Formats: sequence, structure tokens, C-alpha cells
Amino acid sequence: MEVNLYQLPTDGAKFERFCGGNLGGEHETCFSLAQIPGATGSFVIRDEKPEGAGQELRGTTTELDALVLGYARMRGLTIAS
Repeated sequence: MEVNLYQLPTDGAKFERFCGGNLGGEHETCFSLAQIPGATGSFVIRDEKPEGAGQELRGTTTELDALVLGYARMRGLTIAS
């Protein structure tokens, strides 16, 4: 049975911020990412822009790996291991 990641609490999650550009202020262009506590291989991404504050995207390691690799291919970027 699959777990509904959106039903899992994120209390105590240790978020890491990823910011770029900062064109509209200190937190204008940031996302934050954390592993969902107690849920191995499950993550939450938060939008820190004022318009998206509180919005979340949750996914598994497999889903986030596919997202990152697909984005890198789309942009013509290389990922070093």
C-alpha cells in the first residue's frame, strides 16, 4: 500500500534553502527542500516566494531524481557524480 505523502506531518523537518537571483528581495527566489521525518525516501519542497508561500510539492527519491535529471537534460546541464 502506498503512503499519501501529503498526509505525513513535516514537524521537525530540516529544510535546506536553494536561492537564485534574489531579484525581488532576500526570499523572493527561494525554494526549500527537506526529507519528511520518519518517511524514508520522501521529500517536501516548499515555495518561499510571497505568492507561493505555504505551497508544497511532495515526492519520493525516485520522483525527485527523475525531476532533477529531466531538468538537467532539458537545460543541457551535466551532473557530476
